[in-house]
This record gives sequence, structure tokens and C-alpha cells, in this order.
Amino acid sequence: MTKSHITFTLALVAALNSAFADEPAGAWKLGVPVVTYFAGAGFPNGADATDATAKQMAEGGWNLAWCRERELDVLKRNGLRAHLTDPLLVPEALHDATKRAALEALVARVSKHPAMYSYHLVDEPSAGSFPAWAELVAFLRERDPAHLAYINLLPTYASNEQLGIKGDTVTAYREHLRSFAETVKPALLSYDHYHFMRTVDNDQYFLNLGMVRAQAVASGVPFMNIVQASNWVLGDQATPHTPRVPDGEEMRFLVYTTLAYGGQAISYYVYCFPAHEGGIALADGTQTPLYAALSKLNREFTAIAAQVQPLVSLGAFHAGMMPRGTAPWPADAAIRLDPPVAEMAYVPGVRVEGVLTGLFGSAGKSAVEATHALVVNLDYRKERAVTVQANAPLEVFDATTGAWAALGGERAELKLPGGGGLLVRLAKAGAAK
Repeated sequence: MTKSHITFTLALVAALNSAFADEPAGAWKLGVPVVTYFAGAGFPNGADATDATAKQMAEGGWNLAWCRERELDVLKRNGLRAHLTDPLLVPEALHDATKRAALEALVARVSKHPAMYSYHLVDEPSAGSFPAWAELVAFLRERDPAHLAYINLLPTYASNEQLGIKGDTVTAYREHLRSFAETVKPALLSYDHYHFMRTVDNDQYFLNLGMVRAQAVASGVPFMNIVQASNWVLGDQATPHTPRVPDGEEMRFLVYTTLAYGGQAISYYVYCFPAHEGGIALADGTQTPLYAALSKLNREFTAIAAQVQPLVSLGAFHAGMMPRGTAPWPADAAIRLDPPVAEMAYVPGVRVEGVLTGLFGSAGKSAVEATHALVVNLDYRKERAVTVQANAPLEVFDATTGAWAALGGERAELKLPGGGGLLVRLAKAGAAK
């Protein structure tokens, strides 16, 4: 790790500590962009949190960890925010006098803890249960507005029965999102989608990402993308559509596409859990190859997401292959590709090639008026150089040091790693700060 990387990491830690200090007052705010993992109740592998594991997470760039009440102090000691799980965090507790009193007492205790960040309520509920979860969310928001009541949603490839909504994929999923947003009124949208199958890539990844982005923008809330870091079906049970364990290049693709669509939170399934291969660490704490890859990517995610957090996602646009649910780059955008990327035929299941650009700017503006662009190489196996043209001098962001640098004019070549990208902005946008 370079001296500049260490300095920037220390600055992020300081910002994280400041976020801790600010959280108890007023309504919940996302604060430092979230890097976490998805697992069952409690810490990885179901064991109690230890300082060694919490320290490993913090050193790897994770900043939110699952825990039970008894583990809050461990997370605080290691600079982690807490995502609390508890059997009382269910709608039924509101309608049982004894359980309701216990829930009231739990919230009164944990809401004062400096590591507290969010309550984990449920994973992938059906639409029919939204009113019950809305009641619990409202209960928690009234008693502890400073901490998030978190619910994770199903992906687009869930069945109508799972979603609780009838219709084709797009119709049913759009209604599922709308119903959730209007009924539950969440402060954050979250969903999981596993893109890398055993022998193919899922052709609904960008469809799902785009629909969640659109609902998040419409609701004025941030969103989290839960992506795979493991395979939960082992040995002979695997099928061509079983998720595979991704490598570092594939993880870079997942991180940067999430950023380009405006994601402010990312979660990995899983850190460590029984009957899974891959993940971030083994049960004895041994790091997997993904730990090293994500240690760098986590810091890049946090740094880039923090830069665009004050802005609004104005759109995500593709050039080259056009997977399902994607939109082409607006020709008159303030930041554009010149020369353009040639159109390529897309076959569902193949590795996507081309360039994705997330455009960001002020609220109420169109994509044409964007001030910032995250340009991403979608081919996670090959480096790519593209040239961007703007109507004002450009600057580029170094996600390792946290510094902006001039690109020398209105036109610049960007060298993009496989699956990775660069954030650029109009120099006048930086001067306006």
C-alpha cells in the first residue's frame, strides 16, 4: 500500500468516524457509502464477532457488519458500523404485548450505541407481506429515526409466486418495486442479483440494475446492490445456471457497474458461511483470493460513490452491446465518446462487451447536462482505451488518492481495466464547489 493510499484511507476512516458522531441526531442518512456483506443471523459462519474478524473486515475496506446486540462493542472497537439482527424484529412482535415490550426495550438500548447503523428486518418478502413490514418500519422510524430499517428485495428472475405479483418479467417486477416503495416507504432500496452463472452470464443483470435505479431516483433514496462472492450449491448439485465463484476481474465489473448506475451501497454474498465455496474468508479466518481483490475495490467504491453522492444519477447508458433493459448513450451529452463505440450484436448469456457510462449532475437536470461521468469498460477480461469529448476542460478522479487532476483539455483518452472505469468531470463543476 502506497503512502498516498494510506493517507486517503485514513481520511476515509476520519469521515466514517464523523458519520458515527452525526448519526444519532435527526433522520437516518446514508453517510459514508456502504460496503458490507450478506449472510445469515449474526457474524460470518454464525459465530460471535471477534476482534480479529472485525479487524480483518475493517482492514479490507468493509464498513458495515452484521451483528447481534452482544457484539456491538466489538464492532465499535474496530471502526465498523453495525447491521443488527434480532428475533424480535418481525411484524408479529407488534401484536404481542410481551414481545412488543421487549422490542421497545431493545430499540431503546441499541439506538444509543455509537456503532448502530441499521436494523435487519427481512430478506426477499412477497408483496402480500408489504403492509405488515410497513407497520414495523413505521414503528422503528418513530422510535429511532436515526437508524435504517432494512429490507432486501427479490431480483427480476424471481417467479410471480415469489414476487406476489402477476405479469411478465418487467411488468411484475416494476409493480413489485412500486408497491414496496409506496407501501413500506423505505429509506433505502436493496436487492440481490447473481450475474455469473456456472457457464453463462445472466442476461437480466442490467435490466434489474436499471429498474432499481429508476425506482430509487423516483423515490429519492439510495440503493444497494447485493452481488455474489460465492457459490452456495456444491459438487454434483451444480447446474449451468448455478452461480459460480467470481474472480477479481468479475468482481471489478460488479463494483463498477453498480457505481455507474448510481449505487451508494454494495454487499457481497457471502463473507463466510457454511456450505458455500468462495466467499471472502474461510471459517478459520484464512483470506480467500477475493479478499485481496475486494480490499482495493472496496476503497475505490467508497471513494467514487462519495464523489457523486451530492449529485443525482441522471442515467446509465451503453455503447457496443446492448443487453436487455439498457439505453444507448445520448449523442448530445455534455460528456460523450468520440469516436463512438461501434454497435455489437448481443447474445444472451455471453460476456458483455462495450462501454457503460453513468452520468451524474444536479437535481432537475437531464443527462445532456451532466457534469460527471463514470466511464466503465464492460469487458472484464480485456483492457480498453476510449476517448471522451466534452464541452469544457475535463478532470479525472484518482480513486486511490482521492485527488482530481486535469486531463489537459476538452478531449482525453481513458485507459480502462477490464470491468473497471474512471470518473471524470467538467473542470467547471469542480471549480463551482
